[in-house]
Amino acid sequence: VVAVPVLFKQALENMDTEEGRSVSLRCELTKADATVVWKKGEAMLQASAKYEMKQKGTVAELVIHNAEPEDA
Repeated sequence: VVAVPVLFKQALENMDTEEGRSVSLRCELTKADATVVWKKGEAMLQASAKYEMKQKGTVAELVIHNAEPEDA
């Protein structure tokens, strides 16, 4: 059996925020609870006080707390 690939139903969009605030990035996938890896360049992000990863069904979300210009 060949697995159907996971695709984006709603792509990630650029978000603007003020320095020091939190910002939420969301995308929607074609399969519920698919594994999502968040990256900044080539570096894989890990859950921490800075980065919060959430996933409910087909919606994956990355919350960046205390945003800085380097987070762009």
